[in-house]
Amino acid sequence: MARSDRIAEPWGTRTPYAPGEPWPTRVDTFLDEGLTEADVDEWVQSATILHSNGDGLDIAVKDGRIVGVRGRAVDRVNHGRLGPKDLYGWQANSSPDRLTHPLVRKDGELVRATWEEAMGRVVGRTRELLDEQGASAIGFYTTGQLFLEEYYTLGIVAHGGLGTNHVDGNTRLCTATAAAALKESFACDGQPGSYTDVDHADVICLFGHNMAETQTVLWTRVLDRLAGPNPPQIVCVDPRETPVARAATVHLAPRPGTNVALMNGLLHLVIADDHVDHAYVDAHAVGFEELRERVADYPPEKVAEICDVPVERLREAARVIGSAERLLSTVLQGFYQSHQATAAAVQVNNLHIVRGMLGRPGCGILQMNGQPTAQNTREAGADGDLPGFRNWSNDAHVEDLARVWNVDPMRIPHYSPPTHVMQMIRYVEDGSIRMLWVQGTNPAVSLPELDRIRSVLSQERLFLVVQDIFLSETAQLADVVLPAATWGEKTGTFTNVDRTVHLSLKAVEPPGEARPDLDIFVDFAHRLGLQDKDGQPLVKWSTPEEAFEAWKECSRGRPCDYTGITYDRLRGGSGIQWPCNDENPDGTERLYVDGKFWSAPGYCESYGRDLVTGAPLEPTEYKAMNPDAKAVIKAAGYLPPHEPPSEEFPLQLITGRTVYQFHTRTKTGRAPQLQAAAPEVWIEVSAEDAERHGLAEGDVAEVRTRRGSVVAQVRVSGVRRGVVFLPFHYGYWDTPGGSGPDDVGRAANELTLTDWDPASKQPIFKTAAASLRRVGPGDGPAPAPTTTASAPVTGHVPPTRGGPDALAEESFDVPVPEEVR
Repeated sequence: MARSDRIAEPWGTRTPYAPGEPWPTRVDTFLDEGLTEADVDEWVQSATILHSNGDGLDIAVKDGRIVGVRGRAVDRVNHGRLGPKDLYGWQANSSPDRLTHPLVRKDGELVRATWEEAMGRVVGRTRELLDEQGASAIGFYTTGQLFLEEYYTLGIVAHGGLGTNHVDGNTRLCTATAAAALKESFACDGQPGSYTDVDHADVICLFGHNMAETQTVLWTRVLDRLAGPNPPQIVCVDPRETPVARAATVHLAPRPGTNVALMNGLLHLVIADDHVDHAYVDAHAVGFEELRERVADYPPEKVAEICDVPVERLREAARVIGSAERLLSTVLQGFYQSHQATAAAVQVNNLHIVRGMLGRPGCGILQMNGQPTAQNTREAGADGDLPGFRNWSNDAHVEDLARVWNVDPMRIPHYSPPTHVMQMIRYVEDGSIRMLWVQGTNPAVSLPELDRIRSVLSQERLFLVVQDIFLSETAQLADVVLPAATWGEKTGTFTNVDRTVHLSLKAVEPPGEARPDLDIFVDFAHRLGLQDKDGQPLVKWSTPEEAFEAWKECSRGRPCDYTGITYDRLRGGSGIQWPCNDENPDGTERLYVDGKFWSAPGYCESYGRDLVTGAPLEPTEYKAMNPDAKAVIKAAGYLPPHEPPSEEFPLQLITGRTVYQFHTRTKTGRAPQLQAAAPEVWIEVSAEDAERHGLAEGDVAEVRTRRGSVVAQVRVSGVRRGVVFLPFHYGYWDTPGGSGPDDVGRAANELTLTDWDPASKQPIFKTAAASLRRVGPGDGPAPAPTTTASAPVTGHVPPTRGGPDALAEESFDVPVPEEVR
């Protein structure tokens, strides 16, 4: 077996293939140092949980502990490949600082407690608040990394048991706009496309999506197409010179906050050049004339001025998109976390509708997710939506859910839209939410304007419960900390971006007294005595498979129908794409074939919202607009960002990811190879801005906004002029203070503003006005990776981070060039 440094080569070696051919297999493996596959006692089926791609893998177990991973060759998603976080991130499971027993706050300190004492406090406070104020006093904020069975149990406990409307997931921060955009265009969540569209597309557009770093294996699939005959053309929209941008046929780097203007400019040109499938639009869509009139106001010269992109590149991008025979588009945080997020993402959908590029091989949209189980929060009701893509505004849907749960319909809150996390924080701030239960996420680092967030979460009147695997910055503020089991230590299913459902089996025991999240939720429901209307326990299951079977009944007849999937069908093979039922027994590769949508007024998940105000449409309005279940073309005008640059703050701050870290690094920061590859926060600026501010590679600088400052070393990169980039992964758990800044800010969200998209309620992380100043010289190059979007520009080339010396045994079944062995 050859060895390869997958820090220096994140995407591995090429296996080229032609359009329409199957993607070749390449099995990636990483084991503890000195071990070979012959030493492994057992391989246990699972899938990855450190990004949203859903790569199938097997967990290597020896002597009762995880010792490595291997890609699943039979899996439809990855064909055996694994990315850097897949290969190395599992090591966090055995970190010595795992939470192994409950903690409760006594005399201002967190001290060890029994499960009986910890759950007694949680249940006791819940009862007090229900008696004093009712369910509106209690909120739940969950993650994008639990299993479907756990989300569904949380949903029935919160909505059907307690009756609170305050339920959201941290998927609000990364992919709420994905769901919102799909609801606006198709009246229902659910990705139209499939990863296999990469195999067929002749044009692939990536809108604000650095796929190379966020879904490394999917980008590997694109790279293999690019290396084969008849490669696709690539259109990249990103203000940074990402690996995607370097591979692109056309790279557009717009000014942050101008995505709607850019998309309107592209639609203007596509329509003006008559690259419109008029037969498709006439038969299957409403709203085209409004779009035509709106984008007429966005000629390329005007858009070039707003976005600061060359007119000729706009025209070239529109020509590539307009002449595509098989168009695939993906969208992620560059649109979702920016100004006018939903409006911009909807315009990508519009491109596909007007071009008739839906429901055929190579013709699809992937409004991407940022987390591995984000799709399940939306399906199962853990982000506030009703389970099964039911419509909050449709009484018949509420009654149907009440039937499934055997509760009174009035017990399920549907008097207003679900409360998103930014509003929940406001309710905590004003004292109306008095108990907040946080699971598997770290808002003390991941939410915007951190000084405010720490203040809110530290209030004495708030009873804060944190359920996690490490003592995160948020857990350090808690009144009760519950130690959870994680991936590899429990069984469950989860669903990726292209609707592929994977089974992840328990491989090892959790450490100490840590418990699966499902067990914690079920225990809470039983201790609280939650019952259905017949006096029976509301939660009628105790095992993951029982919970899955209950979820299947909840999904029956809905768009995300799981009724044809069983644990046995998922064992041993690949994942299965929903809907999977009697009509689609093998799953469904693509949605909306032949223009058949889930948008009928009586069936759809959402009636949509006003893209400017966020006001929901009334059922009568929607029915009048779309009585015949068509796709909805929804136009939007460009509005300037709420915090434009000024004389004091002349730059625009954007935040984002690196391939080697995930969210707030609670796992990846404990994996040696990943932490060594990207050990510390950095400040990324263009060569022009570096010169303007007297900065050189490695200098220490301060980025400041109206809310705070971060001091770090400078990387002079290919980011566009006028923009400062900070990775958002770096908090304080591994600094001397441990929970927050002492003197110098490290977390990017010290700087971001409290603002969100009106339709999706997703916070805006990419348009804050900022200043930049040199603090002094550094002690070498910035600690930024050199293999990714943070690569230095010519003349600023520090040594490459990572290398084979940092790795244990790693093997591949394809030749690896000698220079990277």
